Amino acid sequence: MSRVCQITGKSVMVGNNVSHSNRKTKRRFYPNLITKKFYIPEEDKFLTLKISTSALRTINKKGIYACVKEARAKGYIK
Repeated sequence: MSRVCQITGKSVMVGNNVSHSNRKTKRRFYPNLITKKFYIPEEDKFLTLKISTSALRTINKKGIYACVKEARAKGYIK
């Protein structure tokens, strides 16, 4: 599975390592992803999601059902 958050859509960013002599080499910035299982009482089922830690804070704030509904509308979850 790819390194993309299923709630916020955060993915890998590309940048440069810059040495002391100012040479630049390509590098990748990975999102801080965790795999977590949630229970959705409205649908009466469990859902396993690969989410970023910032998305976990969003879920704590808005609630899992609202976040999943939003992510499905944006196409992050099928």
